[in-house]
Amino acid sequence: MNLLEIIKALSNETRLNILEWLKDPFNHFPKEELTEYIPDLGVCVSDIAKKAGMSIPTVSDYLKTMSSANILIATRKGQWTYYKRNEKSIQDLSEYIKDRL
Repeated sequence: MNLLEIIKALSNETRLNILEWLKDPFNHFPKEELTEYIPDLGVCVSDIAKKAGMSIPTVSDYLKTMSSANILIATRKGQWTYYKRNEKSIQDLSEYIKDRL
């Protein structure tokens, strides 16, 4: 676990919001956007960008930063990229903070 990389990835309000939204997509995204939602894939970049009120390229950069820090998992399906939380990594971070900080 690279703690500094994770902290940098989370040091932005929108990225923190995205992490929260992906924890429970049905409470944060319109149901019509999740009609084809597959938990193993996650939520499409375009739906996340729409929710954030930001451009797809900006949100894509945010998501790549979080994926590089291993707190999100990216899955490509056709022309679309989907993101979901890396629950194992988030749990490891929680335990690290609890035990060491």
